[in-house]
Amino acid sequence: MSQTELERAVGEVLIDEETLAARVAELGVEISADYEGRDLLLIGVLKGAVFFMADLMRHLTVPCEVDFMAISSYGDSTDSSGIVRILKDLDINIEGRDVLVVEDIIDSGLTLSYLMRNLESREPASLEVCALMTKPARREIDVPVRYIGFEIADRFVVGYGLDLAERYRNLPYVAVLSDELMPEGL
Repeated sequence: MSQTELERAVGEVLIDEETLAARVAELGVEISADYEGRDLLLIGVLKGAVFFMADLMRHLTVPCEVDFMAISSYGDSTDSSGIVRILKDLDINIEGRDVLVVEDIIDSGLTLSYLMRNLESREPASLEVCALMTKPARREIDVPVRYIGFEIADRFVVGYGLDLAERYRNLPYVAVLSDELMPEGL
């Protein structure tokens, strides 16, 4: 896909590169202050959180390790099915560790709720969530999120790791797709 095709795909830039960078830096400062004197384990939820987690880590001043989980709750749909499967589990034992789950976006809360119960059962010393974005209007289950980058309206967004059928993750900003590319029902 050429740069021109990418630009035509974007209906509206919701969060531009500069705003993203500034907020990620702020989150890094806040997290570093909260975890000062402790080793932090960041758990990125694949694939969407990779961009956010990489940028966030660069702003952390505390020692940290990373691991990843891949979970599926959508299948081929754009709405959560409520059925969650772990596709890739952690490589690191989290027992007794300070853990921060890094998510790209929290929608219904169903997937994150399942993930948090699963991780809590592994007895970490602490377990918190950092989400780049959250859609409060879509929440079906209340999941405590300690660090939130942006609260957004109930719109389907792509870019900065978020995708539609594995496309548009590479956009350096968060955008709403143009109407002509928006799947039916969104």
